[in-house]
Amino acid sequence: MIARFVAFFLMGMLITPLSAQTLLPATTLFQNVRIFDGQSGRITGPSDVLVRGNHIERIAVNQPSEPGAMLIEGQGRTLMPGLIDMHWHSMLASPPLAVAMSADENYLALLAGIEAERTLMRGFTTVRDVGGPAFGLKRAIDEGRLPGPRIFPSGPMISVTSGHGDFRSEHDLPRTLGEPGSRFDRMGYSAIADSADEVRLRTREQLLRGASQIKLSAGGGVASPHSPLDAITFTEAELRAAVEAAKNWGTYVTVHAYTSESIRQAIAAGVQCIEHAMLMDDATAQLMASNGIWLSTQPLPLELGNTFAAGSEERAKFQQVYDGVDNVYKLARKYKIKTAFGTDVLFSSSLATQQGALLASLTRWYPPAELLTMATGTNAQLLSMSGKRNPYPGKLGIVEEGAIADLLLVDGNPIEDINLIADPDKNIVLIMKDGEIYKNTIPK
Repeated sequence: MIARFVAFFLMGMLITPLSAQTLLPATTLFQNVRIFDGQSGRITGPSDVLVRGNHIERIAVNQPSEPGAMLIEGQGRTLMPGLIDMHWHSMLASPPLAVAMSADENYLALLAGIEAERTLMRGFTTVRDVGGPAFGLKRAIDEGRLPGPRIFPSGPMISVTSGHGDFRSEHDLPRTLGEPGSRFDRMGYSAIADSADEVRLRTREQLLRGASQIKLSAGGGVASPHSPLDAITFTEAELRAAVEAAKNWGTYVTVHAYTSESIRQAIAAGVQCIEHAMLMDDATAQLMASNGIWLSTQPLPLELGNTFAAGSEERAKFQQVYDGVDNVYKLARKYKIKTAFGTDVLFSSSLATQQGALLASLTRWYPPAELLTMATGTNAQLLSMSGKRNPYPGKLGIVEEGAIADLLLVDGNPIEDINLIADPDKNIVLIMKDGEIYKNTIPK
């Protein structure tokens, strides 16, 4: 009996180190790559980057390999951070509006899962979801059940009766305070709130679900049928209720707002980020800059207007907003407003494929190096405002030692030719998220 015990004990001593070896984090060594770090706006000379587990451990020249490490020969290609889209709707990017309004929830969820993988394959390793029931999709991606980007979820966009996000008709009225406003509301795409107390409740509901930030509609919108662009939806007290509730949880509120009036009221209520702002004036842009307010805006594609019926009020509203794109970017540059990049693609799987092309289109206002920095390191700064509600603690959007290993290997120099990003199938030859390689088409 004693001999058998000793044998098992010695066997355990022999087995334990071998078992421990299998638990060591995997390592990947990128050799001979030029680095765009998401911060400096420059591309380095040839370097090696060692990834251990899901973090960048070391950046050096002529770095020796390690036993068992996966070797990626860069051959002078550009290694850069994964791209970040700060205004994305994971559940609404691909289905047409009519389908989104009427289809079965499970069907819409399946479409969202398909689009999530496509999003990652376009090189967008992180998105900030600013309206929709993306919590389940986020969980499935985080658990490794399907490929997709990191999702910073807001939950439903909180709006008012007749505001942006309210798709009811007059036949659906009246609504009892505290009750869902519509099927869209019950599905988690919008959350109707018509008092400060109701706003506070709907805000806390999203925080309970795991929202990393809160999204409200502070003014009129394009797609909503009863929401004129010039309307100011919430009162300042109602906006302040959301800001207070979010602040108590260590995070922030961003608002949908096009006009100067809606933006100014939001700032007065303590809102820290404005989405869109295409119709703001010079004085409002100065106010944003002087108060350190973030601007999250988008180079809307003209084709997005085609998702609305010809001759419809929605098509006319879209054209008005589209005509203001040049205005918002000129003001952002003039006053050096902290600006984040996003796309706001809705209701079109074909437009969703243009995510990278929309970034490249901003060369009308920004040099390529600034654009790439905006879509990586700068966007990550805005993500970090979620504080302890950040679902992915760590450094995103940059290539430096200690940062999370969300990396792209680009076949060429995107500072010299940013249109490389517009054709990810051809030019992004490797995609890594959280230290795991999801695409590798480097010729052997």
